[in-house]
Amino acid sequence: MTQDTIRLFGLGLGPGDPDYMTVRARKVLETADRLVHFCKRGKRGNARTIADAIVGMNPAREIALVYPVTTEIPSDHPDYAAALSPFYEAAAMQLLAEVEAGRIVGVLCEGDPFFYGSFMHLWWRLKEKVPTEVVPAVSGMSGAWTRAGAPITWGDDVLTVLPGTLPEAELTRRLSNTDAAVVMKLGRNLPKVRTALASAGLLERAIYIERATMAEEKIVPLPEIPESMEAPYFSLIIVPGQGRRV
Repeated sequence: MTQDTIRLFGLGLGPGDPDYMTVRARKVLETADRLVHFCKRGKRGNARTIADAIVGMNPAREIALVYPVTTEIPSDHPDYAAALSPFYEAAAMQLLAEVEAGRIVGVLCEGDPFFYGSFMHLWWRLKEKVPTEVVPAVSGMSGAWTRAGAPITWGDDVLTVLPGTLPEAELTRRLSNTDAAVVMKLGRNLPKVRTALASAGLLERAIYIERATMAEEKIVPLPEIPESMEAPYFSLIIVPGQGRRV
C-alpha cells in the first residue's frame, strides 16, 4: 500500500493544544476531502475544535457523527451496546461510501486514535475494505503528566492505565500492585476512584488533571478535590512513580 492509495485516515490531534499536533496530522487536515468528527447532539466535537486552529469550518467538508448516547447509559449496560453498535455500523458505511466516491476521509480524534478512541470502532469495521492510515499523536495522559510537571515513571517503575469504570475492588487490586498509574474515564466514577486510591495507599500522591493543555486546564492534588465531585469527560488522575533515580 502506497501513500497514494490511502483513502481513510484516523487523525490523532493530540491532547488539546493544537501546537502539539504532528506535521503529518496537519497535512492531512489541510488536504482531506472530508473531515469527520464525533460529537454529542447539539455540540461540536472536541477534536473538531482542536482542528479550528488549522482549518476553518467548511460545510462541504464536514461530516458530524452524532452519538445516540454518551453518559446517559452506563457503558456496561446492554442498552449501551445496543445503541452504539448500529451507530458505528451506519457510520462505517457512510464513510465507505465517501471513499468509494473517490474522496479522502480524515476522522478527527482527540489524543491518539488507538487509545480509548471511538475511531477504533470504525477502523475495525473498515480495515479490510479501505486502505487506511492511523496517524499517532501525543496522548491525553502524556499531555497531562507533562503539564503537571510530574514524570510518571522512574527507573524500573511499572505504569498501569485503568478505566475508572472498573468495579472499586478491581481498581483497588490493580492500584495496589503498580508503581505508577493513570486512571481515565472519571465522570461520575471519580468518588469511587478516589476511594480505591485511598485503599491502595496512593491518595496523597494522586493528581487530578482536567482538560490538560487546553485553555480551561485544571491541575490539583486529588485530596483537595471535593469528595462528592463528578469529573468532566476530559479529566484523569495520575499517580507518579517513585522509582530509581541517579
